[in-house]
Amino acid sequence: MKNIEEGYKNIKGIKIYYKIFRAENEVAKLMTLHGGPGMSHDYLLPLADLAKNGITVIFYDQFGCGRSEEPELKNFNIDYGVEEAESFRKKISGNEKIFLMGSSYGGALALAYSLKYQDNLRGLIISGGLPSIPMTVTEMSKLIDNLSPESRKALKQGDMDSDGYKKGVEEFYHKHLLRMDHYPDDVMKSLNYGYNRNVYRIMNGPNEFTINGTIKNWDITDKISSIKIPTLITCGEYDEVTPNIANIIHSKIANSEIVVFKNCSHLSMWENRELYNKTLSEFIKSKI
Repeated sequence: MKNIEEGYKNIKGIKIYYKIFRAENEVAKLMTLHGGPGMSHDYLLPLADLAKNGITVIFYDQFGCGRSEEPELKNFNIDYGVEEAESFRKKISGNEKIFLMGSSYGGALALAYSLKYQDNLRGLIISGGLPSIPMTVTEMSKLIDNLSPESRKALKQGDMDSDGYKKGVEEFYHKHLLRMDHYPDDVMKSLNYGYNRNVYRIMNGPNEFTINGTIKNWDITDKISSIKIPTLITCGEYDEVTPNIANIIHSKIANSEIVVFKNCSHLSMWENRELYNKTLSEFIKSKI
């Protein structure tokens, strides 16, 4: 039976919401970083299953996301997110080393965190994560080129209010974000938080493949080779953050391994929940 704790921590002067699934016979702690930037932790909740394997799983909504408060606009950046993550880690686990998992933008944040604080980690998991926004946009453009002719035309025309554009976004999402006919409530909750609050719009942009916000030029590809801790890189076969990007991360981080989930896209934890969690659990337990 999982022991669930939730509430708020004061992190850098604002209230940050968290939820922890504590394992009864804990062997490790895993802190998760959700994507967006600007979504919420809810879509990552399948990882709570890991508590049954002795892994305490820690979720939180980053600044301005989900149920958490917003900092000043000047702090809407990745460097602030790194310091927030470190402050939160200290509040939750003190000096204990943990495993860190980042999904999507959370994977970018986890890479940036590891460049500064890898000594506080036992291992790193990058799930559909990225070291470069420009590289990711280029890869997503290739995916758009493989959509239906109608969607491809509408998306390239760029009229975001048109029915054709909206249908194109839907086709892209169902092929490369989550390959499920019906999106689970926790996924929709994260998406709705993202679209209804400020962080996603300001830092990212209007949708997953139109990244024209403040992070549009962010790139640490040439720095991540300094990450020396055990690292697991995962992505889906049809991931919007493509296997090409996962392989680049793998090639840069010497002590890393990579898993590509067949018939999955960006949110593999929903499309193949059992295999996804088994993969993470085996990695974590092999590094204890």
